[in-house]
Amino acid sequence: MPQVPQTFDALAVRTWCGLALEALGRAREEIDAINVYPVADGDTGTNLYLTLESATAAVEAVFGGHEVGGHEAGGGDEAGGGRPTLADAVRAMAHGALIGARGNSGTILAQLLRGMAQVLAADSETAHTDGPGLRLALRQAADSARQAVAHPVEGTVLTVASAAADAANGAEGDCGTVARAAYEGARAALAATPGQLAVLERAGVVDAGGRGLVAVLAALVETFTGEAPRMRLGSPEVHARVAAVVTEVDIVGAGIGGVHPDVCEDGAPEEGGPAFEVIYLLEAEDAAVDRLRGRLDLLGNSLVVVGGDGLWNVHVHVDDAGAAVEAGVEAGRPYRIRITHFGLGDVHTGGPGRPPRERAQRAVVAVVPGEGLAGLYAEAGATTVLARPGEPPASGELVEAVRRAHAREVVLLPNDAELRHTAAAAAEQARADGVRVALIPTRSAVQGIAALAVHEPERRFDEDVVAMTSAAGATRYAEVVVAERQSWTMAGICQAGDVLGLIDGDVAVIGSDITTTAESVLDRMLSAGGEMVTLVLGDEAPDAIAAHLESRVRESYLAVDTVVYRGGRQGALLLIGVE
Repeated sequence: MPQVPQTFDALAVRTWCGLALEALGRAREEIDAINVYPVADGDTGTNLYLTLESATAAVEAVFGGHEVGGHEAGGGDEAGGGRPTLADAVRAMAHGALIGARGNSGTILAQLLRGMAQVLAADSETAHTDGPGLRLALRQAADSARQAVAHPVEGTVLTVASAAADAANGAEGDCGTVARAAYEGARAALAATPGQLAVLERAGVVDAGGRGLVAVLAALVETFTGEAPRMRLGSPEVHARVAAVVTEVDIVGAGIGGVHPDVCEDGAPEEGGPAFEVIYLLEAEDAAVDRLRGRLDLLGNSLVVVGGDGLWNVHVHVDDAGAAVEAGVEAGRPYRIRITHFGLGDVHTGGPGRPPRERAQRAVVAVVPGEGLAGLYAEAGATTVLARPGEPPASGELVEAVRRAHAREVVLLPNDAELRHTAAAAAEQARADGVRVALIPTRSAVQGIAALAVHEPERRFDEDVVAMTSAAGATRYAEVVVAERQSWTMAGICQAGDVLGLIDGDVAVIGSDITTTAESVLDRMLSAGGEMVTLVLGDEAPDAIAAHLESRVRESYLAVDTVVYRGGRQGALLLIGVE
């Protein structure tokens, strides 16, 4: 048997993360299948796995950095550079989980890990590396997770976490003893969840998030004892019901055995529910986050805000996705924004008489450059991936968005010429997963808006793709930006600080005034004709520019309509589309 750590050190953190990731990987499909609360979207196991994968990667990165440093310095012990300290490892674990948290369950798991890290990494005279230290860490984890949820509900992962901490508190001994007590307490609480939450009882399953936490705690037991506890969900009857659900359910769907779990925060039946899931990271001060919690609580439900020290992960279900993002903008700097439209026919948005949710027939996945556009696209039914200036999304992020869209057919809009190869790689991977994907090579978000405007899910896939491609191709695009450095362009030499007008990707106008340059760009585009002008304003665009350009179009170009959107932090001062 390999040697197991006797105390909670950095190596124990690394081992635990690796074992927990393996455990969630094995249980992923089972957990997805029993996911009926708070939304029956069949992704709890996947979200927990992705969250812990991010935490594990962060821990491995810390070890990798110290190993390189140790070799260069010739050191080998924990203090000498060959191995990170416990504080280094648990802080990396917590930070990785925070920035990689997915969904309601993943966000809560991130806070559980952060709560443990707050104790294990604390600067104090007494090191919290033994059994009593682990007891304190588990208590802090359960308490901080409960505080992060706007309206805690019993019969969920919060109940399981509290039970684990309570059981650990009564255990005397080393880390292995405390971990086993926590695991047994969590397992017993998990088995009792159907009696606490009516939707679980109707489905005949235990709580999916709690099931994931039990797997993570089982990995903690294995870390300190070298033996994995046998995963038992309580009574044979409960185990049989869970096994039956896993057997019957199509894992990629979200309908669970004909159950219609439309529920509100207290677990009672609800006639309908919010249409969007909104998640983003947020850089903000504590006071601003307190105000944000209050505002988001009024907008929707399933509100979880985790983090601290200036960085937060925000999760909420709302009908107005744009308002949820705008609330984040007012509080600080939101980024990595993910908006998922639950879609028509989802049990989350339908009444109790609807059939369980299946895969949608068709969905649109779009890369967008700003928070305002993300809300606009989401309200039109698209699943969005936010591309911040200088941080283009990787193909894996696009594949994840395709999976979140949960459809048999997907239209992919990269909205950036430089993302063509990234989007193509994502499309190939999604096709390998059995999804029919059409990539429309949109080069700007305004072309994506034109494509989305003619999207009709009811018609044949090929016809829909042709119509969307034609609409995008018939839309000329432009942007107004500020030059960052001196450069040669198609319009001559520009200096840092000059205002540039780019048409179809090439610099066409160099000016000194934003509004004047934008007007010149618009005149050039409309000289070849046009029926519709789309203006997307960035945060730093002059307040009066939209009114000025609208007036210019109205007075100089008959029968041309203008529509204006707020794009948020989109990089460009102004995006222009002419159809």
